[in-house]
Amino acid sequence: MAVSIKCLCVVAFLAIFGIASFNRADGAGECPKSTPDAEAMKLIPCASAAQDPNATPSGSCCAQVKRLGQNPKCMCAVMLSNTAKSSGVKPEVALTIPKRCNFADRPVGYKCGAYTLP
Repeated sequence: MAVSIKCLCVVAFLAIFGIASFNRADGAGECPKSTPDAEAMKLIPCASAAQDPNATPSGSCCAQVKRLGQNPKCMCAVMLSNTAKSSGVKPEVALTIPKRCNFADRPVGYKCGAYTLP
């Protein structure tokens, strides 16, 4: 029960901040045609995997991360975005999702703020 309430809170935070940020997308910055906060909304399937290093990412989570991983600069900005932080995402855990999805072509060693992608 506590886990489902926690997930609901994460989704609510992502929805509130993502909708507010979506309207500001101007195509500039790390994520073409969007903002990191708007892109974070698409990672709702990754909520538990971004908080628990032992959680297996879902197929839909891996699909979204695969898409984001094509632009490591954007992926990094999303994982460190205000939306992600305010919804309880742990950057050090979230940045391990590409590895946990078993992506052979992930950007290993990419510097993302204080973190490095494994």
